[in-house]
Amino acid sequence: MKDITMGAGSTREAKKRVFELLAEDDFDRAISEITRMDRNKVVNYLISALCCCEPLIKWRAVSALGKVVSYLADEDLETARVIMRRFMWMLNDESGGIGWGVPESMAEIMACHKDLGTEYAPILVSYLREDGNFLEYEPLQRGLMWGIGRLGYMRPNLLKSLEVEEYLPGFLEANDLEVRALAAWACGILNVESVKEVLEKMKENTDTILFYWNGVLEEKTVGELIRNAISINNGNF
Repeated sequence: MKDITMGAGSTREAKKRVFELLAEDDFDRAISEITRMDRNKVVNYLISALCCCEPLIKWRAVSALGKVVSYLADEDLETARVIMRRFMWMLNDESGGIGWGVPESMAEIMACHKDLGTEYAPILVSYLREDGNFLEYEPLQRGLMWGIGRLGYMRPNLLKSLEVEEYLPGFLEANDLEVRALAAWACGILNVESVKEVLEKMKENTDTILFYWNGVLEEKTVGELIRNAISINNGNF
């Protein structure tokens, strides 16, 4: 594998190049270049991008981490596990940090790599559970809701086997609009029977949030998100 980061001349320049790529209009081409870099190094640059004040950069770092760590897992599964454990530590109170972008990054990695999904999905679900590793901070809950929806889109049976339908609906009553909206979206993707009437009422909600999907960050109404999620079950997303 060619080490593009070494050709950049320095760690600082390599990191700058990664941030430039995350901002490019042609994100597919950018991802292709990022995945050709030294993957062990580029993971660190992408994790630092999770704290970027520019939302699109942060979200595209999530997507890039999914691809890069998936490739790493194919080469050396234990190396990928070390990264997943690093993310888990970042969400631990003892780490002293916030864990920005971590739940969604873990979910994106699991969405991209089946074996990592099977192994770490129980951890992701534990962040929903008050008898588990419940995330109390609402900004982290937003990422968790997106992550549950993203993983549910790729591997719904995996999440259903972990009884996610028991824990997810409670977030529909969150104080935070974005948490409620993304929880409703995830419930729609997973076709959660117990909240179908609630989702039906929310389909006309015109409150808006910024929503990320496939390299694009755009404003969506809550109702639009729910309608799109429900359409997944008809193969129309």
